[in-house]
Amino acid sequence: MSGVQRIVSGRSEGNPQRWSWGLVSGDGLVAVSLRPCIGTSSGPAESWEVRKKKMPTPTPLPLNASPRAPPSQLPSFTHAPGPSRRVSFVSSSAIIQKRPLLPNIVRQSSSFNLPLICPTSFPPSTTTTCSYRLLLSGLAGSLLLLLRRTFSRFAKAPKSSSPAITNTNTTIMGEQSPKAPVVAEAHAVDTFHPPQKMLDKHPSKPHLSSLEEYQKLYKESITEPKKFWGRLARELLTWSKDFQTVHSGSLAGGDNAWFLEGELNASYNCVDRHAFKDPNKVAIIYEADEPSDGRNVTYGELLRDVSKLAHVLTQMGVRKGDTVAIYLPMIPEAIVALLACSRIGAVHSVVFAGFSADSLRDRVIDGGSKVVITTDEGKRGGKLIGTKKIVDEALKQCPDVGHVLVYKRTGADIPMTEGRDFWWHEEVEKWPSYYPPVAVNSEDPLFLLYTSGSTGKPKGVMHTTGGYLLGAATTGKYVFDIHDGDRYFCGGDVGWITGHTYVVYAPLLLGVSTVVFEGTPAYPNFSRYWDIIEQHKVTQFYVAPTALRLLKRAGNQHVRNEMKHLRVLGSVGEPIAAEIWKWYFEVVGKEEAHIVDTYWQTETGSNVITPLAGVTPTKPGSASLPFFGIEPAIVDPVSGEEIHGNDVEGVLAFKQPWPSMARTVWGAHKRYMDTYLNVYKGYYFTGDGAGRDHEGFYWIRGRVDDVVNVSGHRLSTAEIEAALIEHASIAEAAVVGVADELTGQAVNAFVSIKNGAEVDDALRKDFILQVRRSIGPFAAPKAVFVVPDLPKTRSGKIMRRILRKILAGEEDQLGDISTLSDPSVVEKIINIVHEGKKK
Repeated sequence: MSGVQRIVSGRSEGNPQRWSWGLVSGDGLVAVSLRPCIGTSSGPAESWEVRKKKMPTPTPLPLNASPRAPPSQLPSFTHAPGPSRRVSFVSSSAIIQKRPLLPNIVRQSSSFNLPLICPTSFPPSTTTTCSYRLLLSGLAGSLLLLLRRTFSRFAKAPKSSSPAITNTNTTIMGEQSPKAPVVAEAHAVDTFHPPQKMLDKHPSKPHLSSLEEYQKLYKESITEPKKFWGRLARELLTWSKDFQTVHSGSLAGGDNAWFLEGELNASYNCVDRHAFKDPNKVAIIYEADEPSDGRNVTYGELLRDVSKLAHVLTQMGVRKGDTVAIYLPMIPEAIVALLACSRIGAVHSVVFAGFSADSLRDRVIDGGSKVVITTDEGKRGGKLIGTKKIVDEALKQCPDVGHVLVYKRTGADIPMTEGRDFWWHEEVEKWPSYYPPVAVNSEDPLFLLYTSGSTGKPKGVMHTTGGYLLGAATTGKYVFDIHDGDRYFCGGDVGWITGHTYVVYAPLLLGVSTVVFEGTPAYPNFSRYWDIIEQHKVTQFYVAPTALRLLKRAGNQHVRNEMKHLRVLGSVGEPIAAEIWKWYFEVVGKEEAHIVDTYWQTETGSNVITPLAGVTPTKPGSASLPFFGIEPAIVDPVSGEEIHGNDVEGVLAFKQPWPSMARTVWGAHKRYMDTYLNVYKGYYFTGDGAGRDHEGFYWIRGRVDDVVNVSGHRLSTAEIEAALIEHASIAEAAVVGVADELTGQAVNAFVSIKNGAEVDDALRKDFILQVRRSIGPFAAPKAVFVVPDLPKTRSGKIMRRILRKILAGEEDQLGDISTLSDPSVVEKIINIVHEGKKK
């Protein structure tokens, strides 16, 4: 028998989209015969129309393998529909996995093209694993060796301004085993195209027609950013005064400014222009904590409500540039408050209504807020939250606050301070239903939002008006494929950046209906999200993996709704695990919705690495490709040099400014520079580790600084440590994040106590309560370990890396601990952790 000369591919007579393949020797003997071991949705195996393709005859190899290869020698072929595909070898039984790649990718070996196409009746976006029995004759050993020599790992891609999936060539490596990939997770998942059923039920078509169109626009956004962003700014926003200068400044200088001479008003762009066009169109779909208490707010009603509140704030002395603190639950009045501030040119500073009185106090003082807006109480998950009580406690140390406006949410009997506290409903009745919007410069501040900082003091991230609005509108349009008539549901809270950008600004800028959800995904039952989506015919849904983990654990029986209008399912806050991604796609989306796993931060303002719905192929766990104007760089954390090519990892940075990036930290520009722009000069430093896989997809690895990501909320370890040290019994504290099945990461604390304190469970609980009181319940440690001392260098630096390794059970990977001031403390901490885990 001679070597492999032809590839045989077959097409099903019953389904022309189904294909199979075979390898044929030179004398016509089939070397690999395919026998489906599992059925397909179209029934049993069908007859095939065989199509042969002639290939150059490779030199035969000597037969030096057994007639029947053991399972460890059998290849796994990873492939998909398309002109040419990769063949990779792993030590496993013979499994052929359908892994769709982009149709424009051509993989060439140094000898010949090898088209591989899998028979399946499932849509191109689904994942099917077909197991085949390989019938190997004496040709098998020779064939395997031939293929091993022919196909090897792809070379790294050349640097390119386009983030398209990279086409690379293989090299002959003989029988040498391929080097383990750096971004290994990319080889453990399948690639999914936008579902055909999603495209079939689309009201029109995605804003971009193809991946090639994305690549073309992306290249323009990198090579000609002023032209690109100038065009979109005029297309998506309404300006009262046009701009002449699209951008000035640089990352190195920290002086970026966009659309400098332009003037506009955020409230006008979100409300007026849509209310004038169709005042009866629904702007807000309010889903209250109790399902029966919701209501809709039209754009016409929203304009009246915002105008009335703008009058009230003006009467209270708020002027352009002043800061207003907003401490509200997720009710329509929270959106009204944000838009009323922007209408008069004031700066809104929203504080998450789960923060403690101390945290609220710090943010009110740092932002210089003159007015605080709150409710008598909040409702969430069937429980009442004493928001006004918390505000009263916080304001005992905020002498500059002159007015508190209180919205009556529950009607609870609460104390009102005469001359300072006023009821919302009484004040708005005094004023007319229209307030003319105040034009502001594009670079005037729109809002402050406080995020955890590594020093323990929260950072007031400042976003400006024009650039931020453009980022929100652009990502809303292209990432979520928002069209007129859509009903958008983001499950985020307005107290975080997700709520700002994707509950309020993006959907309202684009003139669609946005869902404002006051409750939790588990109240009154685990079907709440799905009931909302079904009832309101939601088209896009955006939520954190924490909620998805909770709902998956609750069971598929709760996902009982058809949800046939859903086109896009988004994920935000942290990387989504592949098994959760698959559940989201198959169970929630019924394989008819495109998953967009988005990466961004408070500081970026809007999505920066993300798929585009209806356009971008996706891999579970990967944020995929950069958004327009974002030029990522993988940087060596030691040398600070950019690492080029694919299949690399390091820290993630961005090489170009973009419109929606934060401009400064309020009152602390040096801190802004040192945190983001001076770490690697000329780059924006994200603080996250990342990998870029063999096809150019980005995989976010998590924080590389001292920040814990709990349920998608970034918490500073220093801030939690500072709260612990306030306890009278604690001498020192160190906080680290550990992997948690439900919340992604959980806070674990190590504390050394002062002499004389008796350690018991009650004291540990008191430590946890200290954090709850100082910061809020969401920051409370899941475990507290009382240790004799913390692992410190001789200079006094706490080695949190060692604590993370101990918690992860990696005591054998601690490295050299001889440099610690007291190396013996490590063994004591290990024993304490082991004992604690047994309880």
